[in-house]
Amino acid sequence: MNTSEFRRRGKEMVDYVANYMEGIEGRQVYPDVEPGYLRPLIPDSAPQEPDTFEDIVNDIEKIIMPGVTHWHSPYFFAYFPTASSYPAMLADMLCGAIGCIGFSWAASPACTELETVMMDWLGKMLELPKAFLTEKAGEGGGVIQGSASEATLVALLAARTKAIHRLQAASPELTQAAIMEKLVAYSSDQAHSSVERAGLIGGVKLKAIPSDGNFAMRASALQEALERDRAAGLIPFFVVATLGTTTCCSFDNLLEVGPICNKEDMWLHVDAAYAGSAFICPEFRHLLNGVEFADSFNFNPHKWLLVNFDCSAMWVKKRSDLTGAFKLDPTYLKHSHQDSGLITDYRHWQIPLGRRFRSLKMWFVFRMYGVKGLQAYIRKHVQLSHEFESLVLQDPRFEICAEVTLGLVCFRLKGSNKVNEALLQRINSAKKIHLVPCHLRDKFVLRFAICSRTVESAHVQRAWEHIKELAADVLRAERE
Repeated sequence: MNTSEFRRRGKEMVDYVANYMEGIEGRQVYPDVEPGYLRPLIPDSAPQEPDTFEDIVNDIEKIIMPGVTHWHSPYFFAYFPTASSYPAMLADMLCGAIGCIGFSWAASPACTELETVMMDWLGKMLELPKAFLTEKAGEGGGVIQGSASEATLVALLAARTKAIHRLQAASPELTQAAIMEKLVAYSSDQAHSSVERAGLIGGVKLKAIPSDGNFAMRASALQEALERDRAAGLIPFFVVATLGTTTCCSFDNLLEVGPICNKEDMWLHVDAAYAGSAFICPEFRHLLNGVEFADSFNFNPHKWLLVNFDCSAMWVKKRSDLTGAFKLDPTYLKHSHQDSGLITDYRHWQIPLGRRFRSLKMWFVFRMYGVKGLQAYIRKHVQLSHEFESLVLQDPRFEICAEVTLGLVCFRLKGSNKVNEALLQRINSAKKIHLVPCHLRDKFVLRFAICSRTVESAHVQRAWEHIKELAADVLRAERE
């Protein structure tokens, strides 16, 4: 493909994408395929001679689209949103064209410097404490990770290294292995499974703190666990507080938990993967109160801030805590500006070496929407979730299972788990809308998350009518 053909095919692909997005509402939200559907549809080895672009595009509809779950359909209400916007798509095109591997400033200065500035822009939108910003030669700063899972792992590994160094400085005879077997980390019992995975990868114990009646981690439960573990000879070193849990969008009490972490010299990592985007709205900023106690903070603009995946924003108060854990400097990666103090090499802030020019997406989206446009988008989703909540509350057969704060509604039929499992099975078998469940304590609960950029009140209303019809079928079948 030469430049001339690329111009022509590029325009055709933009038209295909635009048509796909425009017509996505007419596509079945969840596919009608079984595992292994795709392999028989394509050759068992790569072609020896080139295929035509037309053949490839034709195969998109024949082979790929039948197996696509349409996350950006206005009838997709599962999981949490994954961001999608045209400015971000265009920025990704440019990112692919530039094609740099931005592991250091010298590898592509604009890639490093734009990321640093965009993370400060976003930090200011959130009103993060200045300690988390890079500007004016601060000790903190922001970095784009691939996911919140990566951010949690990076924070845990940095905290582990810091704790080991601190303990060995006080007691040089202690080996790393002796310390490691006693280190213990904590999170709420509502925390995402990626926190548990970080503990597994990091080789440390992770303990779940029982949440309160609002599914939040509180100081008293954390303090009790700390005292019990210290008495057993363990070394508490790391706490993950979640703002906007995956199950029900509950919020751990940072104003209670934060001071304990600071007093006990434990690293506090705040995971706001979904909810963090809402903190750009003044009416939701109070949900972030207490972040001043944190050592690291993370949320995903690629969930709810119209920046396409992957873009997970992580800030630390002391960037030396990260570089102290991950810095290796082979000769082939060194450059003349690395010790100037004016720039950072992001390879020292993350697990991979290479990194894409992801800040371009932030730059395009922030400029083309503006803060006010992004705030309006968040507010619309929250308003739609409250609209769905009110519909549920008007039907005496159903109950709301957790406070509706942002764009997620947890609800269920009053009655057994079995009847709710049957309802969800009917919903997802019909494939008109798509939902996923969760467990809150011993209850099987349906999650209704406002996800699509194009979702409107009419889609929420149709989804509710559909749910009511299927609920009537389920309750009728139970009586028979």
